[in-house]
Amino acid sequence: MTNLGKTLIATAAFAAIATSALSQSAWEFKSGMAYTYGGPGKMSAMAMAAGDKNRSAMTKNATKVPNNTVFFMDNGQLYSTSGMLDPTSNFYLP
Repeated sequence: MTNLGKTLIATAAFAAIATSALSQSAWEFKSGMAYTYGGPGKMSAMAMAAGDKNRSAMTKNATKVPNNTVFFMDNGQLYSTSGMLDPTSNFYLP
């Protein structure tokens, strides 16, 4: 996986985890925004530059995040795995 793909996935994960932990609701990503995870406690968001050239550059090496992907932090590291969480937050495979 490319660095851009890893960054996008990590960004999505951290944003979802941080927001969920604060509000207990899913985080909504907005079109035209870029989210960057730079390590524990280092999250940023900014509007993407407009234009097809910029969009193409970002999506060239990006990968889609599959459904039922769980992101979590453990000892300061961000992880992802395939699966789901039940209403009591226990992990399971569908």
